[in-house]
Amino acid sequence: MLTFDFDDQSPNYVIQSDNLPVLQSFPSGLFQVIYIDPPFNTGRTQSRQTLKTRKSSDGSRLGFKGQRYETIREKLTSYDDSFEDYWAFLEPRLEQAWRLLAPTGTLYLHLDYREVHYAKVLLDALFGRESFLNEIIWAYDYGARSKSKWPTKHDNILVYVKSPDDYYFDAETVDREPYMAPGLVTPEKAEKGKLPTDVWWHTIVSPTGKEKTGYPTQKPEGIVRRMLSASSRPGDWVLDFFGGSGTLGSVARQLSRRFVLIDSNPEAIAVMRTRLGEGDLHSAVAYIENLDKEPLGVDG
Repeated sequence: MLTFDFDDQSPNYVIQSDNLPVLQSFPSGLFQVIYIDPPFNTGRTQSRQTLKTRKSSDGSRLGFKGQRYETIREKLTSYDDSFEDYWAFLEPRLEQAWRLLAPTGTLYLHLDYREVHYAKVLLDALFGRESFLNEIIWAYDYGARSKSKWPTKHDNILVYVKSPDDYYFDAETVDREPYMAPGLVTPEKAEKGKLPTDVWWHTIVSPTGKEKTGYPTQKPEGIVRRMLSASSRPGDWVLDFFGGSGTLGSVARQLSRRFVLIDSNPEAIAVMRTRLGEGDLHSAVAYIENLDKEPLGVDG
């Protein structure tokens, strides 16, 4: 029977499995932050293909000084983003998220306009309306170009705390934004910058940037870093049970947090293995694949 250790000597975990039975096996109150970016229920398969350009004498693209190039299509990554009953799928997992949060912990649920309103009603019931902290609007600069409606350029992140009277939030550790009118504040304040509001302007992952993994719907490290910086401390355990490209793990390691990532998609596990590697002894990652075939020890 497979069980997990969460002491000072245990590794970070990347687990390939249906997330629900794994969540049920974890001890209550373990995680200081849970960030999840579940499929948005768009009704279609999400996919992204990585492209690479190299010099070729008979390439179809003409470049600098007449040099020709060819474009090579590399690995296609995809996942199914369609559910017969989306909330029957998500609700028991959110119930586990509430159980697994530490008493001072925070849940960040990342959705879009299709499902966020239903999520707010469900989380109010699970956590209590008094535990609702924020709705963060992540606004970005690429995406839809519709001319038949207002183009969609944002996602929604619902923020709930386990205890509204005793949650952890450290504004001093969060990255700052420049004042729009720095002359109206003291020079000290202008130099430090201001705490971000609940509207976060942050670009998507650049198609040519060093963060890019090729995984569909990959989220930028900058928005996850804000969450972990504000709502957790070094050494805290953090969780993403729709692990995707592993952004939470990458940021957690940079900030000296301990992490668990779960995803059922073998393509996601492969991306995370490439992105996170095995790590050094202090930040080693245990990759547990095809866990659906293993019996789990369940927290009593």
